[in-house]
Amino acid sequence: MIVCTAFTSAAQLLYKSGAERLSFNLFELITNYALIGGLLLYAVGAVILITALKGGEVSVLYPIIATSYIWVSLFSWVIFNEGLNIFRWMGVGLIFLGVTMISFGSRGKHPSIEYVEAV
Repeated sequence: MIVCTAFTSAAQLLYKSGAERLSFNLFELITNYALIGGLLLYAVGAVILITALKGGEVSVLYPIIATSYIWVSLFSWVIFNEGLNIFRWMGVGLIFLGVTMISFGSRGKHPSIEYVEAV
């Protein structure tokens, strides 16, 4: 899933880069390599996601995709010089905390949940 988020985050950054050069001229649109690269990376990310979901629990794996918000925020700050104020940093921290909690919560099931599932 981390590889999936790496691909989709890179795709979003390529979208941003391509959007800055976007025009509605058809030739320029189909030669906008940043947009095309973003589409390809999203496709690869989708294949990786489907493969991961095949062998794991969607309730554990899918929230990991939220880490793409972290990567995109950090790389946008570095690459595009976009600002990150205190509220954005707090949001990034909360996403990280939430994904970490889900990860730790998936290591062992709560006994009462196992009992309910058995009944």
